[in-house]
Amino acid sequence: MKDMKKIFAGVMAVSMVFGLTACGGDDAESAETTAAETAATTTTVTVEKNTETLNEEDQGAIGSASDKLRDVELENKTVKWLAHYDPFNPSTSGNSESVPLTFFKTKYEGAVEWYQTTWETGYSDLSTYVLGGEGIDFFPCDTAALPKGVISGMFQPVDEYIDMESDLWKPMQSAMDIYNFGGKHYELVTGVSAEAVVIYNKKTIEENGLDDPYELWKAGEWNWDTFKAQLLEFVDPDADCYGLDGFWAEKALFLSAGKPGVEAIDGHLVSNINDATVETAMNYGYDLYTNGLFIDRSIFDWNEQPQFMGEGKELYYIVGAWSVQAAPETWSTKIDPADLGLAPVPSPAGQPNYMGATLDGWCICKGAQNPQGVALLAECALLAGQDEEAIRIGDEKLLNDYKWSEELVAINKEINDACKENPVVDLATGVSTDVASLTTDGGDNIGLRAAYHGVEWATHREEISGVIEQLVAEADGQLQSMIG
Repeated sequence: MKDMKKIFAGVMAVSMVFGLTACGGDDAESAETTAAETAATTTTVTVEKNTETLNEEDQGAIGSASDKLRDVELENKTVKWLAHYDPFNPSTSGNSESVPLTFFKTKYEGAVEWYQTTWETGYSDLSTYVLGGEGIDFFPCDTAALPKGVISGMFQPVDEYIDMESDLWKPMQSAMDIYNFGGKHYELVTGVSAEAVVIYNKKTIEENGLDDPYELWKAGEWNWDTFKAQLLEFVDPDADCYGLDGFWAEKALFLSAGKPGVEAIDGHLVSNINDATVETAMNYGYDLYTNGLFIDRSIFDWNEQPQFMGEGKELYYIVGAWSVQAAPETWSTKIDPADLGLAPVPSPAGQPNYMGATLDGWCICKGAQNPQGVALLAECALLAGQDEEAIRIGDEKLLNDYKWSEELVAINKEINDACKENPVVDLATGVSTDVASLTTDGGDNIGLRAAYHGVEWATHREEISGVIEQLVAEADGQLQSMIG
């Protein structure tokens, strides 16, 4: 308890500071970094340049599909994108430009101008640009962006630039509402996908006489109980047989119970740290730990060991599907593409299959010079995810470049479609660095990760809950003052 009083004292000393220095975890020094200084030290993008465009058949399909977009004449054809990566242009996104950008160019003669930053300095650079009137238009909506970016005055509502009742936006309404503060939406959500999946080696499953996780899911039998039972049957550290790995595992299993640490209800931030569902998730994680079902990373210099998957020495690896959406020789799991298996993260038996969700999309910056252009680009991204021909083009990349089977492509779609039905997003990281440090980002032995590393939940909750609830209440007060 004395340690938690020290934490409380340190947290309260900075709890009123919700400026941009908190948004990306930057320290005071980085907050003073100017955009010019950052440009001189920015990490170089290492993806090989390739300027190939879509083939003639695909360009024809794109041209036809673009007729479904709004007929608007953009006076300003360029939108300014600030991020540590560029997902649009072919020099950094693989062997062809992104389909949304192709739509944007075809329909609106649009272009995306990339302002390069780094992961560490992205928010301080954004502050510099916004305060300097540069007119940056949009910024990636990662888990640290909201509501902090609203509290600090960096982002504006998106509602006036889109029609939520249109065919393109209607499927995104429930996801958009996750970032609904005071009746205003602050993210242009262009897609919803599972934040993490269970990756497994089908060969390992078969050789150990286990049921295939995907087949269990389709039969309605993939849940916390069957997940644990398979781990218990497989794990034998003395024989180099390890169970569950992945830095994403704790969060994914926690959110699969259906209740995030912090959420927005009726436009207000609410802490769920004392919720019974959170307690259920924590007790499940503690049970996995005490049964030795997590890989003991302490014997591997505290690192993941995903290569054990390809060696048949590890049963499950929980991570985003993006980890295998690349050339197979780069997969950290070292699984043969023919043996790659995907399943959703399981939920408690008898409950909906809740999944931690990634809300792909962007925030419109305060002082944006072309917010309408950003909204139209977002609609291009929505069309890319809804139009059959655009989906086909994306599927071919998975089949041809990443060596996925048609079955695996279909399974990934099934998982993401299921995620859209019950998406769960934890706002804790986006409230403040203080809240994040006591819930999701404080390390293995504090917050919502601790139970999964052997810390008994009920006692730990008593130590941290009061601080968290006070910090969330303070953040909500500041949020309401900004949007009121």
